Amino acid sequence: MGGRTALGLLTAALLASAAYADAPAPLSAAAAPAIASPAAPAVPVVPPPVAAAPAAAHPAGYQPIYVVRTDHWSETDERDYSRFVADIGDSGCNTVDKCLHSMRNPFRASDPDGVYFRSDCADLPYNLRFYFAWKRGLPFGYVSEVSSRGSGRDIRYTFKGNAVAERVTVPSGGTTGYAVMETLRDAISSATFRIHPLLEEPQDSDTYSPVIDAKSIHPGTMIYDPNGHVATVYKVEPDGRIRYIDAHPDSSITHGFYDLRFVRAFPGMSAGFKNWRPLKLVGARQLPDGSYIGGHAVPAANAQIADFSVEQFYGTGKRPDDDHDWRQGGFALNGQAIDWYDYVRAKLAGGRLQFDPLREVSDMIDSNCADLHDRVIAVDLAIRAGIANQSEPDRLPVNIYGTEGDWETYSTPSRDARLKTAFKELRDTVERFVAMYRARDPRLQYKGSDLIAELIALYDGRTAACSISYTRTDGMTITIGYEEARRRLFAMSFDPYHCIERRWGAILPQEYSTCPDGTLKAAWYEAEKAFRNQLDRTYEARMDFSLDELGEPGPGKGVANPPDTDVRRFLVNQQGTAPAKPQSING
Repeated sequence: MGGRTALGLLTAALLASAAYADAPAPLSAAAAPAIASPAAPAVPVVPPPVAAAPAAAHPAGYQPIYVVRTDHWSETDERDYSRFVADIGDSGCNTVDKCLHSMRNPFRASDPDGVYFRSDCADLPYNLRFYFAWKRGLPFGYVSEVSSRGSGRDIRYTFKGNAVAERVTVPSGGTTGYAVMETLRDAISSATFRIHPLLEEPQDSDTYSPVIDAKSIHPGTMIYDPNGHVATVYKVEPDGRIRYIDAHPDSSITHGFYDLRFVRAFPGMSAGFKNWRPLKLVGARQLPDGSYIGGHAVPAANAQIADFSVEQFYGTGKRPDDDHDWRQGGFALNGQAIDWYDYVRAKLAGGRLQFDPLREVSDMIDSNCADLHDRVIAVDLAIRAGIANQSEPDRLPVNIYGTEGDWETYSTPSRDARLKTAFKELRDTVERFVAMYRARDPRLQYKGSDLIAELIALYDGRTAACSISYTRTDGMTITIGYEEARRRLFAMSFDPYHCIERRWGAILPQEYSTCPDGTLKAAWYEAEKAFRNQLDRTYEARMDFSLDELGEPGPGKGVANPPDTDVRRFLVNQQGTAPAKPQSING
């Protein structure tokens, strides 16, 4: 663990930069349920611990100590960081550990095999940013504490947002990078992102609100959902669609497209896109070997950032006089009013808003399929940890979406709500494309003669190629197709104390018969039905109901009926309809 020479660090940095050019291509993404022969019973497994002091053999050039060699982040550093995130996202990794051990990580050779990386959604962008800073010898500081600007049960979901109470500069030469990443996991939460874009007192936040354009929204940009979730952009498609990765409490990684799952909200909640503030080390002393010691990392103020903008909060017109009127701020492009999500897409596509219905529906189906596979991992984690074998608690958590402990790690209400929202958005998007097709909307890039028939064929083909499997309580493998998963989506339990059959919405006796849950857990499952039907994640609502209380009518207990997600039925009902006849100029 001795120090490295300046030449050695420079050589390592050059090798890491060169690794971008040699990086391998990205990895490709990959009726009644089928019941296979029994597999070996699942054995409870505890996730491996983080190795703060790796015991594995040290690779050549191994340097665990964080050392600052440059007093600021240059434009080249920012471009390379953006490419680093793009490569991580393109790698196809499905856990934080696999991402940073991926062949697409140019710094992977500097980490021993024994190191285990983990993050949740809020930690992930911080750990990626620090990891890059560490490997490149760049300064790093972060918000270590925030305070609420108003009342609220949970600082992660305050209506007026938070303020920066304390900042920390990571000292050069003082500790290992692995230890810093562990510290970040304890210090950072989604509350760190909940800071009004114009608030710079008492100190600046780590991020700023960028203008919505193709230069400012790029790999490394973060997306904050005020419902308590954070994602990291890793690719912007030529048509303006944004791809992101996000992490979960079990350190799994999922991939998705920016859409209605990320809501807009009151400006104090600071929902939306965020970029890292430029950072400079001030007051440090440079040592003979070129490294720096001391000083503090100072983030740039809003006025010093060329692409700082609050348009995503207030719209493209005159800013409302009061934040409470933020909804009055609309968006316009080329003189025409436009929806926020279309505005983002059009701006990132160079001002054009065009849709390829076949490609987009195919991508959305594949994304939903990937999310189902990711859910398999999340549910298996709870089963292997033995949570389903424990007694159901007397009450639900204070809020099922924002909590801590076993419920946060092993339950899936928020993940499931986002999955259900994606299935509903696919249904709504198909309906929109059909309406555009009928109206001969020029923004729809379709050259065929029967869009509805092609969409049905596409839907049948893509969904038939998707299936997931889980291991039933008795060890048998159950395989569920995409459409079957969609049909039982709102029957899938988010409650980690339920058997795996209930976690996957089993109803038929031949599948459900092996569930060991007793009458009490069965009652909880029925009582939680209205929560399963709910897409909105109401983080501020109290939900610590007992079983009896949950069975009584009252607010905050979910919704009676699930939304429509049946794409195929909608399309079949539209068969035989044709586009409108073109209108002459004179009408």
